[in-house]
Amino acid sequence: MVKKIFDILIVTDVEGGSYYPTRAGNLALLIIIILLFVALLALSGNKAKLNAKQVAFSSVAMTLAVVTSVFTVYEFPFGGSITLFRMFFICFIGYLYGTKVGIITGVAYGILDFILKPYAVTLIQPLLDYPIAFGCLGLAGVFSKSKYGIIKGYLLGVGGRYICHVLTGIIYFNEYAGGKNVIVYSLTYNASYIVPEAILTLLILAIPEVRHGLAHIKKMALEG
Repeated sequence: MVKKIFDILIVTDVEGGSYYPTRAGNLALLIIIILLFVALLALSGNKAKLNAKQVAFSSVAMTLAVVTSVFTVYEFPFGGSITLFRMFFICFIGYLYGTKVGIITGVAYGILDFILKPYAVTLIQPLLDYPIAFGCLGLAGVFSKSKYGIIKGYLLGVGGRYICHVLTGIIYFNEYAGGKNVIVYSLTYNASYIVPEAILTLLILAIPEVRHGLAHIKKMALEG
C-alpha cells in the first residue's frame, strides 16, 4: 500500500539516485504547504481571522522556494546549496506582511525542507538548521515599511540564516574542519553557498524596475 502511494507521488531516477514529484505529488506538496502554514499561523496565537491572501501568497512563496531548491545551481558535499533565489521568496513574505507572518512562513518552509531532504546528527541540530534558520529569513519583515526595505530586509534575513548555520557548523560539524580553526572553517564554508546566492539576488534587486514591480505586487497583496 505504501509503495503504491509512493509510486503515485514520486518518480524515481534510479541511475541518478534522485526523486521527483509527479503531478499528483506536486498537488499533494502544495496541500501540505498550505496546511502547514495555516497550522503554524493558528498555533502562533493569532486571534484574527486568517487572511486568504496571506495564506495564498505565503503558500506560493514556499512552493517556489521548494521548486528552486530542487533545481540547484550547485550543491556542496557537506550540506548547503546555491539555489535560484530560494531565500528571496521567504524574505519576500516578510516584506509583504511583516515579521510575524514572515517568520511563520520561514519556519513552515524549514520543516518542509527537512521532510524533503532530512539530515540530522542530533535532535537539536535540525531545529537550528531548518525551522530556526529559515524562520530567520522572515526577519526581512523588520524593514517592510522602510525605503529599500526589500534589500535591507533580505540582508537581515539572510544574515540570520547564516548565523544559524555557522553555529551548527561550529557545534555539530567541527570534525570536517580537518584541523583548521573550526570558527573560520564554519564561517567560510557557510559563506561559500549563502553569499553567492545573496549577491546574485541583490544585483537583481538593485534594478529599479524590479523593485517597482515588487512594490506593485506588495500593493496587490495588501489590498482588501
